[in-house]
Amino acid sequence: MAEIVIMGAGLSGVIMAYEMKDQMRPEDKLTVVTKDPIYHFVPSNPWVAVNWRTREAVEVDLAPTFGKRGIGFKPVPVSKVLPDESRLELEDGSTLRYDYLIIATGPELAFDEVEGLGPNGFTNSICHIDHAEKAAVNFEAFCNNPKPIVVGAVQGASCFGPAYEYTFILDTELRRRKIRDRVPMTFVTAEPYIGHLGLDGVGDTKGLLEGEMREHHIKWLTNSRVKRIEDGKMTVEEVAEDGSVKKTHELPFGFSMMLPAFRGIAPLRGIEGLVNPRGFVIVDKHQQNPKFKNVFSVGVCVAIPPVGPTPVACGVPKTGFMIESMVTATALNIGQMLRGKEPSHQGTWNAVCLADFGDSGVAFVAQPQIPPRNINWSSSGKWVHSAKVGFEKYFLRKMRRGTSEPFYESAALSMMGIAKLKKVSTG
Repeated sequence: MAEIVIMGAGLSGVIMAYEMKDQMRPEDKLTVVTKDPIYHFVPSNPWVAVNWRTREAVEVDLAPTFGKRGIGFKPVPVSKVLPDESRLELEDGSTLRYDYLIIATGPELAFDEVEGLGPNGFTNSICHIDHAEKAAVNFEAFCNNPKPIVVGAVQGASCFGPAYEYTFILDTELRRRKIRDRVPMTFVTAEPYIGHLGLDGVGDTKGLLEGEMREHHIKWLTNSRVKRIEDGKMTVEEVAEDGSVKKTHELPFGFSMMLPAFRGIAPLRGIEGLVNPRGFVIVDKHQQNPKFKNVFSVGVCVAIPPVGPTPVACGVPKTGFMIESMVTATALNIGQMLRGKEPSHQGTWNAVCLADFGDSGVAFVAQPQIPPRNINWSSSGKWVHSAKVGFEKYFLRKMRRGTSEPFYESAALSMMGIAKLKKVSTG
């Protein structure tokens, strides 16, 4: 019998549990350990932050779902990872031994790296459901006294898509309330150009997103480093190609949402051979750590180098499609090792994104995610909003049922097919 432990129960951890269960032998035991007993569908957070969704609508109680699949569940935070001893120490004082560990924790949000950043500072966040709910309250108060809005992602950020989404969702909601004309909007990003997305663009994301910004009267600053944030004011350094400060901007705001940089969680940081200096887990092509062969990792906590140098640091996003491929490869590889074989499966590391803009949106498919690519496609239109709503319903249903069938690859093909049909039907 083998003890398999999954550390984390976000997107990657939950689907990892479902797929791992399918690859285990009858005598093996699977346990998920996490700090939060409730799963929240993070892609819905931009909607929660303008009161288009409630918390209850996008959450799943994991205990009964895991119970139905015979998956052990310990909603207790990990305090220490001891890979040399193949065990975890938990905050309740207990210890969890493992034969195989799959790290799927997601990131720690590095708000402290920019003065005044985050929900405990002067800006909002949509990275967690708690943050999104607080942002919704702050947004309602803002609408009673409209002022400028600043949205974007600070230096070192790697997940740019939600910043674009929330910018245009705010624009849509402000127009519905008929107060958009009283709210100047500025998008501030570490990206070298609009639509870079940490991926050096996908298809024509640069042209599509710049066009949307112009259409919606949203100004932007790229190659930007946020120096500090005060109550109602953000100081931003615009950086030149050589790394020097080209210009310093002081941006007033009445409401702001800025995505932070990510880093590995505290129990992982500093473990030589397991993580990089930023605390992200080092894996090979099989999702396996090179030093600790019984440790695998999937999701946002995996170390991936940037696509190339940029004047301001930009990370690489880990999208749902990419994560799903990591999960499938890991489940198959551990299944092989349980049966005395060497791991042979590799994730495709492709990217699919539906960026909802409230009443339209931009979609892209990158295969593989890191260029050069075999497929490098993007499209826009009202169909993207409908697709995102449908995806949310499907994925939450999948989570609640505890099903492990893959989704993202079929979604990618469907998206491209829908876009082509739209193009044909409109001439």
